[in-house]
Amino acid sequence: DPYTRGHSERVAIFSVAIARELGLDERALERVQIAALLHDVGKIGIEDAVLRKPSRLTDAEYAIIKRHPEMGASIMAPIRQLKDIIPGMRHHHEALDGTGYPDGLAGGEIPLMARIIAVADTFDAMTSDRLYQKAMEDQTVIGTLLKLQGKRYDPKVVQAFIKAHPKLARTRA
Repeated sequence: DPYTRGHSERVAIFSVAIARELGLDERALERVQIAALLHDVGKIGIEDAVLRKPSRLTDAEYAIIKRHPEMGASIMAPIRQLKDIIPGMRHHHEALDGTGYPDGLAGGEIPLMARIIAVADTFDAMTSDRLYQKAMEDQTVIGTLLKLQGKRYDPKVVQAFIKAHPKLARTRA
């Protein structure tokens, strides 16, 4: 759908900017970009009634949505050339403290690529108008990222995003 396409493109731009601030090499930047573009591909396996629901999801619907990282990884698994980017797709909803999904990874167990995409994904989701939520101001979302660094987000990744943020040409979704 148009929102997911634009969202994935913006997440890729933000992810590459973060990776660049972290000093990753060109090959790593390319892998981060591809993983970010594809991070939500598993949503093609989620029915539209759940994806486009204009109100709060039920617990059962949220459980369905939470399957999209695994579904995306499964869809891409047969493509040998994407082997290195699948961890970024699969683990972008993991949390530094181990409370995320799908595998409950914590800290350094979460691939750096996924930790980068997590920050970019959150920033774009919160600063975009969605069916159930109005866009928040950039600085409000940055405050949320700062508050959750060390718990949900990698502090080094949050700081790299904050450094990159002024350089990003921002347009509202």
